[in-house]
Amino acid sequence: MRHLLSCSALLALALASPAAADTLREALVSTYRFNPTLNGQREALRVNDASVAIARAAGRPQVAATVGLNRDLTRSGVLDTGRSKGPIVSGGVDLSVPLFQGGRVRNSVDAARTRVEAGRATLRAVEGDVFVQAVQAYMDVIRDRNVVELNRNQVQVLSTNLEATRDRFQIGDLTRTDVAQSESRLALARSNLALAQGRLLSSEAFYRQVIGQAPGQLASPPPLPPLPATAEEAVRIALVENPDVIAVVRQTQAAGLDVRVAGADRLPTVSGVVSGDYINTVSGDVGNLGRSGTQTSVGVNTRIPIYQGGLPSARISQARAIEGQLLERTIETERAVVQAVRSAYASLAAARQAITSNEVAVSAAQLALEGARAERSVGTRTVLDVLNAEQELLNAQVQLVSARRDQYVAGFQLLNAMGQAEADDLGLDGGPLYDPLGNYRQVAGQWNDWSSEGRYVPRSTRTVSPEETPVAGPPASGVTSPPR
Repeated sequence: MRHLLSCSALLALALASPAAADTLREALVSTYRFNPTLNGQREALRVNDASVAIARAAGRPQVAATVGLNRDLTRSGVLDTGRSKGPIVSGGVDLSVPLFQGGRVRNSVDAARTRVEAGRATLRAVEGDVFVQAVQAYMDVIRDRNVVELNRNQVQVLSTNLEATRDRFQIGDLTRTDVAQSESRLALARSNLALAQGRLLSSEAFYRQVIGQAPGQLASPPPLPPLPATAEEAVRIALVENPDVIAVVRQTQAAGLDVRVAGADRLPTVSGVVSGDYINTVSGDVGNLGRSGTQTSVGVNTRIPIYQGGLPSARISQARAIEGQLLERTIETERAVVQAVRSAYASLAAARQAITSNEVAVSAAQLALEGARAERSVGTRTVLDVLNAEQELLNAQVQLVSARRDQYVAGFQLLNAMGQAEADDLGLDGGPLYDPLGNYRQVAGQWNDWSSEGRYVPRSTRTVSPEETPVAGPPASGVTSPPR
C-alpha cells in the first residue's frame, strides 16, 4: 500500500499545472529546504547522533599526561635528605582501559542508538506536519483569492443594480424602498469584500511564514493519490507507519535500557592501568644520586561499591518512572493517531459530500437568479427577490470554494496521519533529500578528540522585507539568509 501511494503521489505531483504559476510542488520544495522548523529538527537529530559517540567513549581507553616543574622552598627535620631543592621536572603518562563496567557502556550505547531511531521518526513526523502546514497555506491562499474575487464581482453586480434601480426610481417605476434595499445589499457586499481581503492578507502572511516567500500566482493543486476505502484501513496503516508512534515506542525502549544503566551502579568495575613517570633534577647538588629516573607500572584496578547512600536505588526508581511515563505516552500517542486518522477521514468524506451538494446548489442558484431577473423584468418579482437570488448564488459559490479547499487539506492530513506525507513519499525533486544517516556515520563512530565542525550557518530564509527591516541595524549576530 505504501509503495502504491508513493508512486501515485509522485505521478500526481508530476501533473502540476502551468509553469507560469507557482505550483504546490515548488512550494513544498521551498518548504523542505528553507523552513526553520524542519531545519531545526534536523539539527536536533544531530544531537542524538552525537550521544552515541558520547556513550561509546565511556568504554574506550583513556590516556592522560601530566607535566610539572617544582622547587622545594624549605626542608627540615627528617625531610631534609640533603638532596637538591630543585627545580625538578616531572612527567607521567597514564593509560586506563575499561574492562568491565557492569553493562553500563553497552546499555548506554544501545539506548543512544534507540534514541537516534526515535529522533529519525520525530524528524519524519515534523516533516509531515510542516508539509501539512504548507498545503494548508497554499490552499488557503487559493480559497481566499477566489472568495475575494467572488465578493468583488458581487460588489460590481450590486453597483450596477443600484444604478439601474435609481434610474427606474427617477422615472417612477420603482419605490424608495427598492433603492434602500439595493443600497443596503451593496454596503453589505462591500463589508464582506473587506473581510475577505483581510482573510486573504492573513493567509498570505501564513504562506510566507511556512514556505519562506510571498505567494505568487498559484496554480491549481495536483490530484491527491488514492486513499484507503475505509477509515479502519487507514487506521491500520497509521498504527504501523505513523512516525509519532514509532518515535514514542523507540523512546520507551531506550528508557528500558536506562533502567539497566542505572542498575550498573550496584556492580563492580574493573580497569586495566598502565602508567609511566619521569623525574629530572634540573640543577643543584644531588650527591651520589642520579639526576633523572623513570618508573613504569601495570595493574588492574577494581572498584566494588558497598554502600552509596541509596543512590543506585533512587536512580533505578527514577528510570522506572520515566519508562512508565513513556509506556503511558505510547497509548496516548496511539489514541491521538487513531483520532487524527478518523477525524481526517470524516472531514474528507464530509468535504466530498459538500462539494457535490454545493455544485448542485451553484447550478440551481444560477438558474434561479436568471429566472428572478427575467420575472422581475415583467413585474412578477421584486427587487428584493433578485437581491436574495444574487446573495444565494454568492453563498453557494463561496461554500463550494471552501469545500474544495477542505477536501484537499483533509486528504493530505489523512496521508500525514498514515505516515505517508514526507518528501520521500511525495517524490520531491528540488535537489538531493536530507540523509539522516550521513551525519550519524560521521559522528557516531568518532575517535578523534580534535575533530570539530565550523559554526552553524542557518539555511532557512528570512522573510523580513527591506521595508520591515529595523532601522537600528542588521539582525542578530550569526543570522543570515541563504541565497534565494
